[in-house]
Amino acid sequence: MSVDQRPQADEVADADSHSPQAHWRTVVHAITGWAIWQHPTARVVAVVFSALLMGLVISVPLDLQGQILFSLGSFAAALLLSKTPGRLSTLAMIVLSISASSRYIYWRFTDTIGFTHWMDAAFGYGLVLAELYAFAVLLIGYFQTAWPLQRRPVPMPADVSTWPSVDVFIPSYNEPLEVVRQTVFSAMSLDWPKDRLHVYVLDDGRRTEFREFCEELGVGYLIRDNNHHAKAGNINAALKVTHSEYIAIFDCDHIPTRSFLQVCMGWFFKDTNLVMLQTPHVFFSPDPFERNLDTFHRMPNEGELFYGIVQDGNDLWNASFFCGSCAIIRRKELLEVGGIAVETVTEDAHTALKLSRLGYNTAYLEVPQAAGLATESLSGHVGQRIRWARGMAQIARTDNPLFGKGLHFGQRLCYLNAMLHFFYGLPRLVFLTAPLAYLFFGAHVFQASALMITAYALPHLAHASVTNSRIQGRFRHSFWNEVYESVLAWYIMRPVLVAAINPKLGKFNVTAKGGVIEKAYFDWTIARPYVVLLLINLVGMAVGVWKLFSSAGDETTTLVINMVWTVYNIILLGASVAVASETRQIRGTPRVAASLPAVIRFENGRTLVCKTEDFSQHGLGLAVPPDVDIPMGSRLAVSLFRSDEEGVFPAVVTFSGKGRLGVKFDNLSLHQQAELASLTFARADAWIATWGTGQRDKPLRSLKSVIVIGLRGMGQLTATAFKSLKPLKSR
Repeated sequence: MSVDQRPQADEVADADSHSPQAHWRTVVHAITGWAIWQHPTARVVAVVFSALLMGLVISVPLDLQGQILFSLGSFAAALLLSKTPGRLSTLAMIVLSISASSRYIYWRFTDTIGFTHWMDAAFGYGLVLAELYAFAVLLIGYFQTAWPLQRRPVPMPADVSTWPSVDVFIPSYNEPLEVVRQTVFSAMSLDWPKDRLHVYVLDDGRRTEFREFCEELGVGYLIRDNNHHAKAGNINAALKVTHSEYIAIFDCDHIPTRSFLQVCMGWFFKDTNLVMLQTPHVFFSPDPFERNLDTFHRMPNEGELFYGIVQDGNDLWNASFFCGSCAIIRRKELLEVGGIAVETVTEDAHTALKLSRLGYNTAYLEVPQAAGLATESLSGHVGQRIRWARGMAQIARTDNPLFGKGLHFGQRLCYLNAMLHFFYGLPRLVFLTAPLAYLFFGAHVFQASALMITAYALPHLAHASVTNSRIQGRFRHSFWNEVYESVLAWYIMRPVLVAAINPKLGKFNVTAKGGVIEKAYFDWTIARPYVVLLLINLVGMAVGVWKLFSSAGDETTTLVINMVWTVYNIILLGASVAVASETRQIRGTPRVAASLPAVIRFENGRTLVCKTEDFSQHGLGLAVPPDVDIPMGSRLAVSLFRSDEEGVFPAVVTFSGKGRLGVKFDNLSLHQQAELASLTFARADAWIATWGTGQRDKPLRSLKSVIVIGLRGMGQLTATAFKSLKPLKSR
């Protein structure tokens, strides 16, 4: 499929045409432009020769000195390439990384597993299998993300009469109306012909206040007499009583911009075989990692890698996933696969897989056109990830993408990696405990010298780190993946393994949204696995120190390597503990930072031009001149603007300080609330400014941040433990 592409920063040509990079590109373009490459035989020969050369690089044995020299030269080339712009440099770094990692894995299987003792074999084979899993995920991950498609919006036809009808589905079950109303308001304001736009709230909670709210606004309200198959069943029931050509689906907390349909729908005109288009899931409230670690808008969150890089990479292979919200699906083809899939609890990805099997195209547009609420608590976040993990394991078991008809090789690998990803629970726990086998029991999980282990393993890890930093730097910082996995590993391991054995076990759980955390607390229940693992690693470290000063002997280097590994695990587990320290969140409706033109109108007729600092559905933060004194409790009206539109909203001053004013809206009517949504949450550019614009990753800086948070977590755990013991001492 031919698409327009956005240039990345590393693809912009150098201004100096005489630079080394420019000469390098000239040489490469000259070679790749040779006519011989148009001949199939030449291509086959090139592939075979490259495979033989790679096999040679991977398998040639080297002594310690040779391996060190080879690794240093290879890594120096990678560092040089990391400073060189261009997609070709990225691909070259991937090749070097694959070479180093493949060489390590080959060495592991040929030189390090000749176990002679049952304990060595038990721990050793467990580690080898965990490493093999990580290697497979690394390779397929490179395949997915090496060349993101970076699709751009396609303009809509000038003839509005050709635009299709769209049903907007907003499914809800137990979420409060306060959460749902903003999504409904914004859906009503979508820039689309009103006679071809139909908004429906699908209320599986069958609540009277929802029905009355929808009736007053004039939007559709649909219910059913059961809750079979949860969200998937809710949508499928709505499909039977609605009729538009396309379905736009939004989770009830995901607020679309007014431009959503016009930005997305053009692709369906350009590609008549396209049946599903997904956009990013962006969140205007911090998730538990961002809130508890104070990294909101300073560091990419857990989900940004998927929506920033992975989905864009999937799109190249026509394997974009449906993610359950912020997407458009064509009704005819959705009904052809039986509606939203109900066989698994990740009904969205399974539906996309079914559509792909029938030969239809799916697409991903990396333009944020909706935003929602992140999970409020770590326990809620864990519960959500458990459902995702269980569902992906169910798909792997019942509809494995490697088998069956309809998928090409690239699609199979993209879907496979999505499922393999959620099997990381057991391997991550292996990595967090592997050095303890030696520290506690003297088990040798590597049948090789400590220096040879370092000479092979370190290049594998270093290449993977700098290469992934190059590819993912906007959307995932180095070492943070290990933190995310460490937090979730214990909880997703069991449901994934159970679902792989019996996919029918487990049920759909709804992720709660819109709650508050009245008081800061340490979640001992959710943190228990991290605390236990942390204590075990601390004991292991103490044992290592004792051995180092008492009986290390000839194994000092081996002991030191295992202790360094243990220190790293302690840092990761300390960071995991820090996430479990829940901070206060007293706002049920988070504020969104935005600088918008505004005018304050006082009761005496005076006006004051100012700007907003942030907004929510209940109030505004305003930047005013520092010499302006507006008493608390003052009643006024605030005007907000969009192009030539003006909305006027009555408000009461709730905060007045130097240069800043906080106001709370005063009894807005439903019409005014809808107008407010169109001027704030539904602005076309509402979510673009913060998407992928943060500081790019630098591995050493990221490592430092993980270390600082790990130490903070251990400090918080110690302080919390002492506080818990005080009442016991006073008895």
